[in-house]
Amino acid sequence: MTSPVFPADVLARLLSSDSGRPRLTWYDDEPGPTAGERIELSAKVLVNWVSKAANLLQDDCAAGPGTTVGLDLPPHWRGVYWAFATWSVGATVVLGEAVADADVLVTTDPAAAAAHGGDSVLVSLPALARSHPAAADAGGAVDEAKELSTHGDQFSPMSDPEAGDLALSVDGVDTRYAELIGTRPGSAPAPRVAVDAGLAGLLEVALSAWSADGSVVAMRGSADLAPSTLARRLATEGVTVSLLPAPRGEGGPPSP
Repeated sequence: MTSPVFPADVLARLLSSDSGRPRLTWYDDEPGPTAGERIELSAKVLVNWVSKAANLLQDDCAAGPGTTVGLDLPPHWRGVYWAFATWSVGATVVLGEAVADADVLVTTDPAAAAAHGGDSVLVSLPALARSHPAAADAGGAVDEAKELSTHGDQFSPMSDPEAGDLALSVDGVDTRYAELIGTRPGSAPAPRVAVDAGLAGLLEVALSAWSADGSVVAMRGSADLAPSTLARRLATEGVTVSLLPAPRGEGGPPSP
């Protein structure tokens, strides 16, 4: 029987394949403080973020197999590395209505952080944030923008997950580590996949694309772009697979 592939294995393969190649490109097209941002992460940079977040979870929150980590985050590049950090320590990512019940809460909401009974991490979405402006209202939560840089760039888990351990729980639908990584039928090697979905959907696409040595162009608010603008972006980014929703008033996703 073939051994299951875990998220940490996927990241290790990306590093060994081509550490400098862009693996996650992020566009934010929604109104707000991060509107207009474009962030590009190579495998090396992505793993660096994952390692720092995993060290924070393991060292500051004692997270490991059996720990639940609620990600109260939008579909965003920061949500991706927090999910992979959770999987790196062997814990369970919780999404949806039950996030507040998780042992550890990772959130952008200071009030939610303050109300949480366990460990909490307050996340700032802007790429250049150095502290959260409302950290004082978060009830002692870790200010990610201020504290994450103090954690190590290399990560060694104290315990590895088992294949049967719970990796992901989304509104009561549970996925074990052995079932977490799948490849979409007919997907070609090294796809460059465009996606605009909720965090669970973004994580599914990232796991699938990266396990095929591919990359992801993740967007938020792409349906409100002019079709011509979106088509140019897909062409510029070299997208080979588009999983984007239909633009407003259009009948289907644009062709790359």
